[in-house]
Amino acid sequence: MDFTPFARPHFLRLARRTDIWGAETRRIQLGVLERLLREARQTETGRRYCFAEIAADADVYSAFASRVETRDYEDIRADVMRMVRGERDVLWRGVCRDFAQSSGTSGGRSKFIPVTRESLRRCHYAGAADCVAHYLRHNPASRIFSGKAFVLGGSFASQLRADDPRVRVGDLSATLISRINPLANLFRVPDKKTALMPDWETKLPALVRASSHADITNLSGVPSWFLTVIKEVMKARGAERICDVWPNLEVFFHGGISFEPYREIYRSLTDPAKMHFVETYNASEGFFAVQDDPADRSMLLIIDNDVFYEFIDVFDASARPVPAWETEAGRVYELAVTSSNGLWRYRLGDTVRVESVAPLKIRVAGRTKTFINAFGEELMEDNAERAVAEACRTTGAEISNYTAAPVFATGTTRGRHQWLIEWAKAPADTAAFAAALDKELRILNSDYDAKRSHTIFLDPPEIVPLPAGTFCRWLESVGSHRLGGQRKVPRLSNDRRIADEIIKISKTNQDKSR
Repeated sequence: MDFTPFARPHFLRLARRTDIWGAETRRIQLGVLERLLREARQTETGRRYCFAEIAADADVYSAFASRVETRDYEDIRADVMRMVRGERDVLWRGVCRDFAQSSGTSGGRSKFIPVTRESLRRCHYAGAADCVAHYLRHNPASRIFSGKAFVLGGSFASQLRADDPRVRVGDLSATLISRINPLANLFRVPDKKTALMPDWETKLPALVRASSHADITNLSGVPSWFLTVIKEVMKARGAERICDVWPNLEVFFHGGISFEPYREIYRSLTDPAKMHFVETYNASEGFFAVQDDPADRSMLLIIDNDVFYEFIDVFDASARPVPAWETEAGRVYELAVTSSNGLWRYRLGDTVRVESVAPLKIRVAGRTKTFINAFGEELMEDNAERAVAEACRTTGAEISNYTAAPVFATGTTRGRHQWLIEWAKAPADTAAFAAALDKELRILNSDYDAKRSHTIFLDPPEIVPLPAGTFCRWLESVGSHRLGGQRKVPRLSNDRRIADEIIKISKTNQDKSR
């Protein structure tokens, strides 16, 4: 039975509420901020900063920005650990029992983000509903609820062991799966037990068994990890394309990493007549944005979902944070959020490019610590993803994973960028791939183009092919892969630490195989 006609009116109402956002950003965002301040006024943080007084101020944002400083995770780590131990009313009201482990893509100690009841209901689940709402709005022939959703998640395997058995620490996706309304289980695979398995060696075949004969209409997950699962399903069924296994598959709600290097691969495996791809920005800290228009690759910032946003100009160290209604199109900002999980003016470490301001639409540009600026080229992750995608399209290559780092100049050599690539399908000519990558980077980034001009300051990029499985072995070596989550390889680094570790692992395994 197709339940889509029954669900459609509800989701269309959700989508229509965003029509006024272009003219109402300031009013809506200030309403969110005032509500958060009122609800947290009796917390330890609320009393310290006098949230009740701020919420009553005629200029609530100015009062808030003047009294509360911006924060990084290390500024709140001690408070979060108190919450893990069961203390109440610390950063947010009540006791929090769910925490999302996140290392981002910049390494270092893991972060544990509180996932409160309010943030689950009013932010994460609400954002997921917005994804479906905008998708149905643009696809009146959809039969998304005629079959099953295949949701790929992580687990509660964690580096942190809480004393209270009621406290759960793991991937955000594990919390979302665990806390979801049980009725949703009727419309998705795999079952909760399989979805939360921590060991991918046993989880992967279990996912294949759960999905290979199911009527899958939609996917939700990280593109790189889902591709591995899809290939195993195709192998098990003896199919050349996943649409031969799941003929009713119509949409992939993807996020976590850029989709650009994987877009052509997914197109080749699915039915282009019916398949759609919807990008989401769902971080451990909140569900922030969704692609609301299939013709527009930017994402609509969700401004009524319990998150108050501030933007910090990436290239101006003296710039003050600005609220959503003061952003400028074309600028790249670091994102800071205030939300119902107890984050107050919290600097995510994510950078976004504002594409339009009425309504506010963004593209994820990367991480504040994942860039290359060793030679003044200011290469951001978004540039890299788009250039890699174009080089793949031009040469017919397919990439499984990659990272890039600078090779610094010596007394006799110029600097260059070194790209470590694990191919899903290698190009016929690696030099042609490097040339296409270089050409697109020069088109996308004027600073890179200037440094590459006449090869005076910067040599062409160097491609280093890696054996299959190298990145997985590196993730295991840093303690990420074995935790069972969908960990991400940093795309860009401004130093050689990660690149040298990966090259060392690659050489070690090549030596063992000889």
